[in-house]
Amino acid sequence: MNAPRNPPSIWWWAFGYFACYVPYTALTKLLSSSKGLIDTGVGPVGGLELLPPALMAAVATLIVFLVSTGWWRKAGRRRVLGRDLPMPGPLTLVSGLCSAGIIATTTLAYTFTGVSIVLVVLLMKGGVLVIAPIIDVITRRHVRWFSWVALALSIASLLLALRSGESNVHMPLLCAVDIVLYLGCYFTRLVLMSRKAKSTDPDTNLRYFVEEGMVSAPALLVALGVTALVAGGQVGHELRAGFTTFYDRPVWLHGLAVGVLSQGTGIFGGLIFLDQRENTFCVPVNRASSVLAVVIASLVLALWFGTAYPNDEEWYGAALIVVAIGFLTIPSALVKRRTARRAAELPVATARRS
Repeated sequence: MNAPRNPPSIWWWAFGYFACYVPYTALTKLLSSSKGLIDTGVGPVGGLELLPPALMAAVATLIVFLVSTGWWRKAGRRRVLGRDLPMPGPLTLVSGLCSAGIIATTTLAYTFTGVSIVLVVLLMKGGVLVIAPIIDVITRRHVRWFSWVALALSIASLLLALRSGESNVHMPLLCAVDIVLYLGCYFTRLVLMSRKAKSTDPDTNLRYFVEEGMVSAPALLVALGVTALVAGGQVGHELRAGFTTFYDRPVWLHGLAVGVLSQGTGIFGGLIFLDQRENTFCVPVNRASSVLAVVIASLVLALWFGTAYPNDEEWYGAALIVVAIGFLTIPSALVKRRTARRAAELPVATARRS
């Protein structure tokens, strides 16, 4: 199937991102919770143990997606041993490695015990919101007024969550390091994406999307496999369990589902970022979808499994995100309506003049 010349609205990608992110977050938290929310067999599933099966499922999901859509044909080709093979370029290679880092740090972020998942997501997503206009300045992209408003509202949502008394006292050092690495990978990825893609030509964006995907999850899976073979201590033990004894657990299918959903967020999230509009527009669309998804996931866990409900500040932050979405959608809708009205009036005016 050939890629469409006119891609769907960015809001369809945002809906797909949201629809994958809700169960992805909830499942990851269920598997890693030390409170025994579901039967995981021999204790909770650690983040390092969860990564191998999740990544294997993610790689399989990406292959199925690219083959079923036919998008794999959009990749650049290199001649290797006399044959033309789909191959990423140097910049998409680096971007794919950064995407691999994002996959790993995101999955690990939701496995730290004693940390509010809403706080974690606001720190991670809010951090990317802050760097979005910096990237637009670096890559010389014009930022429209409603993008600035949405950015300010999204950052206000982050600050509200940070005021939460419960959230302020639970931030393990490893969780903080994980968030810093996440933001560094995102900064590099978005700079490269802004220079190489985010084009008015859908084929250029799809080429970038496919080449980056060819690197991200497969590269991380190979790195984890090598680490599992050579690492000692708890790290090596957990990674080896992820490749072996994890499948003795009653929740091994849950772990694979985490990988499928994680790849779903990667697919839809990447398509959001590749929209030709400025990062200060696209990043709030992406971040708003994920923040709302995590709040919904927290609510589902509270209703069905008795975990803590989102606190007041987190609810207020989610409300600001909804307002931010309004600022992103309404001006664009008004511009589209004015353009359509002018197009409809043009034949009438031409007929009158003639």
